Amino acid sequence: MKVDRLVSIIMIFLDKNRIGAQELADMFEVSLRTIYRDVDAINRAGIPVRSTPGVGGGFEIMPGYKVDRKVFSTTDLSAILMGLSSLSHMMRGDELVHALAKVKSFIPADKAKDITLKANQIFIDLSPWIGNRNIQPYLEMIKSALQESKLLSFAYADRYGNKTTRTAEPYQLVLKGSHWYFQGYCHARNDFRLFKLSRISNLHPLEESFTPREYQPPQLDFSDVYETMHTQIRLRIHTSIMDRVLDYCTYQHFSPDGDEHYIVTFPFIENEYHYNILFSFGTQCECLEPMHIRAEMKRRIHDIATLYEN
Repeated sequence: MKVDRLVSIIMIFLDKNRIGAQELADMFEVSLRTIYRDVDAINRAGIPVRSTPGVGGGFEIMPGYKVDRKVFSTTDLSAILMGLSSLSHMMRGDELVHALAKVKSFIPADKAKDITLKANQIFIDLSPWIGNRNIQPYLEMIKSALQESKLLSFAYADRYGNKTTRTAEPYQLVLKGSHWYFQGYCHARNDFRLFKLSRISNLHPLEESFTPREYQPPQLDFSDVYETMHTQIRLRIHTSIMDRVLDYCTYQHFSPDGDEHYIVTFPFIENEYHYNILFSFGTQCECLEPMHIRAEMKRRIHDIATLYEN
């Protein structure tokens, strides 16, 4: 059960007189059963939520009730503050400022110091060290278009640099592996597409609105597929790039080779992305086996050398 979803539902109850279960389920992209479980949890936490059946019915907090500040534990409030603060580094808006202010209003005076200390024990900064300066304003633009159901127009470059002009209905912002995407229905392709923000240029909202269509969030977890596709290769690396290699495998895959090198069992898929990872390690990494991947590395190195000779 997600604490942040429970807090959001409570905030919605406080903001609205009444809201339907299906509307909540659509809002958080969960099942009706999950919403009923969440409401039950909120009731058990001491906030009386009643259900009104029939047309115009739904859930609401009983009239005259004031939320008890003690309903959230120190751990709950610390986790919520940590999450909201981390997100605010990338998405700056009134909604996050107000959400932080509301959550902080639940903090009892005698617990404020302890909660602040716990919330600051883990700092998550999602903003890049360097990178595309358009990302931040584009995030705000897409967020506004999502809230207002406005069409977006932009130029999009594919993996080979070919640019096309697109018009899309935005449905979801996605942060995956330190990269931002938005899932939208592309009018040019008549289908849902996942657009990487770093490949977008000339983004601007249109005055035209759209009626949201039935939407399925993109599949983002490919761990099972990856397990069946990848193979193990052996690398000899210098200690100077150990921390970078550890981004892709664990220390259990390392065995010492003299004072300054390691032999590493490295997960690898034979595609451009993974060959580029190996090349990013430069002269501090040598592929030992299998021989056909070593030979392919040698061929690519030869092509690069030929390019510079010419």
